Amino acid sequence: MLILGIESSCDETGLALYDTEQGLLTHALHSQIDMHAAYGGVVPELASRDHIRRALPLTQHVLEKAGKSLADVDGIAYTQGPGLSGALLVGTSIAESLAFSLNVPTIGVHHLEGHLLAPLLEPNPPAFPFVALLVSGGHTQLMRVSAIGDYELLGDTLDDAAGEAFDKTAKLLDLSYPGGPAVSKLANLGQPGTYQLPRPMLNSADLNFSFSGLKTAVLTLVNQHGNTLDDVARANIAHEFQEAVTEVLTKKCMAALRKTGLTQLIVSGGVGANTRLRERLNMVAKRRQYQVHYPRLEFCTDNGAMIAFAGAMRMQHAKQTDHSFTVRPRWDLAELTRP
Repeated sequence: MLILGIESSCDETGLALYDTEQGLLTHALHSQIDMHAAYGGVVPELASRDHIRRALPLTQHVLEKAGKSLADVDGIAYTQGPGLSGALLVGTSIAESLAFSLNVPTIGVHHLEGHLLAPLLEPNPPAFPFVALLVSGGHTQLMRVSAIGDYELLGDTLDDAAGEAFDKTAKLLDLSYPGGPAVSKLANLGQPGTYQLPRPMLNSADLNFSFSGLKTAVLTLVNQHGNTLDDVARANIAHEFQEAVTEVLTKKCMAALRKTGLTQLIVSGGVGANTRLRERLNMVAKRRQYQVHYPRLEFCTDNGAMIAFAGAMRMQHAKQTDHSFTVRPRWDLAELTRP
């Protein structure tokens, strides 16, 4: 089957073509970062309007790049949730309209399932079961993944997600949007040991996370400097902040592998692109003879390829509908079942 995947849950418009025999044929992505940077964050109405402008041209682009036409498409997968309501409606309505005109089935994909399965697009994918760290601006979760649709939540954030803490720290340090890459870039210039920030829940008996206190500690540090907060201090704070986050994430991942008795870890989501996090995970995992798998950097953030792939894994069980639709801005991953 040739599956067209459409991602429009937030501020990136992603299209992709996945063939169940040949694999990923092509994908294209338009990021709205430059548009939202002026506001310091995503403006939902602007995001929705931009998806409308980009989705169909990107669809045509991936078809042409793969040497295919709409007539070759056997099914359409789209992000049904969670995400911004208006943004989700754009991708969903386009998907269902195209499917109606082509008389092909559709499948609504859970955005987080797309991220969880993204490493399976790589040349040497992990085999089930494995532990997954889903770490982004909206989520920080550890899960046991036994099969597609069989997900057990092991740990979750009690407040801020790790990516959210990166973004808020970036604002405190007067860095540009998006905050995660800006903090990481600045952290490379910092000197270790200058400051000492807390490692929230580092030694807790569970696998949960908490990052709001760390963000508050950064705020306190910034306020203590007042007008004396120069570039050197900013770099040192960014360095210590990144060390705190990555230490907590690494230790919790190792604890999850130990608790489950599994030996494979996958890391997905935007924060999964963080170089320091990958360094720490790879170093500790190698020492303990664990394997860590990541999606390629371009698939850490939102993209159409992961939606096309996740949809392809479920499409054979999709039911033909009248193409009426709804979106699910809030959608618990635990509600999913095996295809």
